[in-house]
Amino acid sequence: MSSYNIRLSGVGGQGIIKVSIIIGEAAIRNGLNAVMSEIHGMAQRGGSVTTEVKIGDAFSPLIRKGGADLLIGFEPLEVFRNLEICSEKTAIVINTRKIIPFTVSIGQAKYPEIDVFLSSIRKSVKAIYFIDADKIAQEAGNQIYQNMVMLGVAASIEGFPLDKASLIDSMRANLPSRFINQNIEAFEKGFLERQVYS
Repeated sequence: MSSYNIRLSGVGGQGIIKVSIIIGEAAIRNGLNAVMSEIHGMAQRGGSVTTEVKIGDAFSPLIRKGGADLLIGFEPLEVFRNLEICSEKTAIVINTRKIIPFTVSIGQAKYPEIDVFLSSIRKSVKAIYFIDADKIAQEAGNQIYQNMVMLGVAASIEGFPLDKASLIDSMRANLPSRFINQNIEAFEKGFLERQVYS
């Protein structure tokens, strides 16, 4: 298969790297090649975190400009910062909860009008899905499960190369057993939520 290219982007503490590991290991369990990279700044202080996962015929994990099949944005501003890898073949999943950067909090910068900008690019990408992952995660027991909600949404998108069962198996192998049921519930809610709002 040609590679399926995924970029995940958000801020430190949102569980982005863990989602990337789950995707990568699920691919390997299915006999598919998977390569991954991670870039993060001051992740412990809410800095930007970006990971890339390629599944299939890929040797370098880096996604070229316009080369993403899927952009998973755990925070709206981080989607804005990663639009260069998008094209008409890209689906974008966005967690709608804003995390205000420190520079905005102290008045040195303004949070951009992300909604206006994203509306203007709707025709330039394959699809955009807005999801309140934090709210859905609360329904599963805790906001911390929002990363599994986002994974569930991604898994429901047409063309995503991995099935639910393999992702859940990878979740079981990579998440604490005492919280696995809540994580799976969050994943399932995300999977169903995208189908509701598509």
